[in-house]
Amino acid sequence: MSLSGAAALRKKTSDREEPAAMRPVLLLAWYDRHRRVLPWRPPAGQRPDPYAVWLSEIMLQQTTVKAVGPYFQKFLARWGDVTALGRASLDDVLRMWAGLGYYSRARNLHACAVAVLRDHDGVFPDTEEGLRALPGIGPYTAAAIAAIAFDRRTMPVDGNIERVVSRLFAVEETLPQAKPVIQRLATTLLGDARAGDEQSRAGGIAKSRAGDSAQALMDLGASICTPKRPACSLCPLNEGCAARARGDQETFPRKAPKKTGKLRRGAAFVVTRGDEVLVRSRPEKGLLGCMTEVPGSDWRAAQDDEAALKQAPQLTGVTRWHRKVGVVTHVFTHFPLELVVYTARVSGRARTPKGMRWVPIATLDGEALPNVMRKVIAHGLGNS
Repeated sequence: MSLSGAAALRKKTSDREEPAAMRPVLLLAWYDRHRRVLPWRPPAGQRPDPYAVWLSEIMLQQTTVKAVGPYFQKFLARWGDVTALGRASLDDVLRMWAGLGYYSRARNLHACAVAVLRDHDGVFPDTEEGLRALPGIGPYTAAAIAAIAFDRRTMPVDGNIERVVSRLFAVEETLPQAKPVIQRLATTLLGDARAGDEQSRAGGIAKSRAGDSAQALMDLGASICTPKRPACSLCPLNEGCAARARGDQETFPRKAPKKTGKLRRGAAFVVTRGDEVLVRSRPEKGLLGCMTEVPGSDWRAAQDDEAALKQAPQLTGVTRWHRKVGVVTHVFTHFPLELVVYTARVSGRARTPKGMRWVPIATLDGEALPNVMRKVIAHGLGNS
């Protein structure tokens, strides 16, 4: 190869690598100007509180920022640090969590706080390995806390980062198989540890701001690289985006067809005694564990109303159940649900069935009722 040919090759390689080397710098510069204001995110330059980071990350699992905000602030006002939360009762935590959904998170949240208080003197471990040893903290959450709270050089990949990276590199593999590829590519946006030329030194800045790098990608996905109609012209990484160059950015990330669970059916029984309603706690293990519910049948696919009604609680004074018009519908992650609602009234002398309790209707807001049960009770106490 001639000298001029080699020089041309070096120039082409340099031109191709320059946008990639500059991506962490461009990303952080954009973040410094446009970072979102979030209840758990401190002002620029202030060190994040590991407790606030952990609490927000648990709440944000499969839940929107808008939904989480009020719950985060309520929790922080009630339990200002992990020690206070670790000393709280699980019942109190579940009550505070009611309505946010995915209730295993609340149980894990409490178990984790107890473990941090008991085993770590109320101080969170500052490594991914230490964090993953705690209840309810998986690989993503450990990476997020390690990066954001402790600036460890790791890249957590949430749905927003998954979308940004799959578009930036035009990742053709479908999810979830593409996750390892996306994880590896996302890590390149943390910067380069080498010292030397200006671009590499700039990459070093990103390395020392791992938490900001992760949050920058999260913010980019939430505000610009959105699922539909991404604002590509405003994106700091648009020049090197492979999907944008092809014009098919909205088709990423590639996803395998979603499997829908079979419809399950059942019955719920709303029993009143004066101004009280009969409730019980669900088993600790399984869906909606430890949450409060009205008595009900099993939830089964293809279950008919007659089979569900046979599972009604045995109550003194109830000779007939009144069926409410319509059904209550709810969609869980893996299946949709339809519940027929039956009501009955009993006298003040009615015995309390084993494992159940009477709760004043006026205080139901303070109970650990999942959304599906709030809908059931509202339907049962309505006028139809």
